[in-house]
Amino acid sequence: MSNPQQQARLESVKKQFQQKRDITDRFSTIKNKIAVYSGKGGVGKTTIATGLASVLAANGFKVGIFDADIDCPNVTQAFGLVDLPVSRDGKFFPPVAHGVKIMSMAFFQERPDEAIIWRGPMVHNAINQFLQITEWGELDYLIVDLPPGTSDAPLTIMQTLPLDGFIIVTTPQPLARLDATRSLNMVRKMNIPIIGVVENFSGQVFGFGAGEELSQETGVAFLGRFELRSDYQASSDAPALFNSPAVRKEFEAVMLRAIPTLDALKTSNESTG
Repeated sequence: MSNPQQQARLESVKKQFQQKRDITDRFSTIKNKIAVYSGKGGVGKTTIATGLASVLAANGFKVGIFDADIDCPNVTQAFGLVDLPVSRDGKFFPPVAHGVKIMSMAFFQERPDEAIIWRGPMVHNAINQFLQITEWGELDYLIVDLPPGTSDAPLTIMQTLPLDGFIIVTTPQPLARLDATRSLNMVRKMNIPIIGVVENFSGQVFGFGAGEELSQETGVAFLGRFELRSDYQASSDAPALFNSPAVRKEFEAVMLRAIPTLDALKTSNESTG
């Protein structure tokens, strides 16, 4: 390898190291950073992420949510949010809806139905830019709504953002459970703690039990299930828990299991670190 090539590679490594350190410093004011994830699309990751953020905020915590799905961002629609981030001194200050600070690629689309057709490096750069320029302030919890799959976008988040734990989403169908297992194994390969598994769309239509089975097979906590309800369809401009006591009860149950589990994982990591 020639000297110019060596120098270019060294500069690239230095830049990546500095970038990661800057992001770590920026997120030091956030106590807990939780990613909601599954290998399969359409299992309700955004529903779980927005519901969890909302129920945490409703219980008095300072909460933010980062929509890391660059291709198909949906968090702003789930909250019925129309306000835009405020830009000041090269930073973006997220708008707030239902007590939750929100940052999403959707803010930068001209139309909500616009297709974002980007290759991996562009997605990677967009995520890193969001991580570097968003001013979250002090938060108790940041919820990261990840896109599906086990490639560029989830990998960028796992390698760049100092996450405290993952919540894995599955549905009762065997294929969804398989993809949830794949995503769980990816998280483990990245040496990031897994808070637990939730099962979505449970009930008479699709059945139930995949969440508990996945929990038992992998040795992670089962945090709870969310039934398939028409309440979600009726709530188009806000997370369903604000209009449905049954949905809110399910999210509060998951929250009450997830918080102590995360605390225990962090304590264990600190004692062995």
